[in-house]
Amino acid sequence: QVRLVESGGGLVQAGGSLRLSCSASGLTFQNYAMAWFRQAPGKERDFVAALSWSDSTRYANSVKGRFTISRDNAKNTVYLQMNSLKPEDTAAYYCAADLSIQAILRKEPDYWGQGTQVTVSS
Repeated sequence: QVRLVESGGGLVQAGGSLRLSCSASGLTFQNYAMAWFRQAPGKERDFVAALSWSDSTRYANSVKGRFTISRDNAKNTVYLQMNSLKPEDTAAYYCAADLSIQAILRKEPDYWGQGTQVTVSS
């Protein structure tokens, strides 16, 4: 059974940093594209960042230059380093996985994590 488990969320002041982690199991991690999405109350789930199996990256314009997605295949873990956080970044952040990065970009990944809350105070 595939499991994606996020961790690292919390409360941080504007301008601060957090690193989110997503631990994957039940899949051949190195063959999967991984991604982060976020969803604020009353809003749709938005794409944040993606990392292909070959380490190609994609970022939403709203986070480009501030967030970095990376992976450690030895640990079956994908990370989202978030710097210069803004109150607008407040949301539940979800890890996602799919063999196809195109499916991720269509917001149709095969697997989702349960989410971790990030709250940025002003």
